[in-house]
Amino acid sequence: MTMTVYGIPNCDTVKKARVWLADQQQAFTFHDFKKQGLERATVAQWLQQLKWDVLVNRKGTTWRNLPDERKAATVDAASALELMLEFPSVIKRPVLHTAQQCHVGFSDAQYRQIFKLI
Repeated sequence: MTMTVYGIPNCDTVKKARVWLADQQQAFTFHDFKKQGLERATVAQWLQQLKWDVLVNRKGTTWRNLPDERKAATVDAASALELMLEFPSVIKRPVLHTAQQCHVGFSDAQYRQIFKLI
């Protein structure tokens, strides 16, 4: 299974996901979207499978530090796409992109279900 984990390396949740995948001997590529950036097509593909309000982390520091007008203007997939491209750290992490679909966040139970290890 070809898969990519998108996130930033110092995020605790991303670290946990990467360790979990390594422990389960799952091969993956890590994409640091702060250093490597994000392509519009990648985020658009995520938005085909996931709701924008799942991808945008409205509990994080990046969101809280946005001007109120910008928060209010993020109302649909198109506006969320622009926001995520401008401020990648507003994306809930990690984003796991497998050959079949995209998943957001990490928990042991979630990944066990994804990889059929229940």
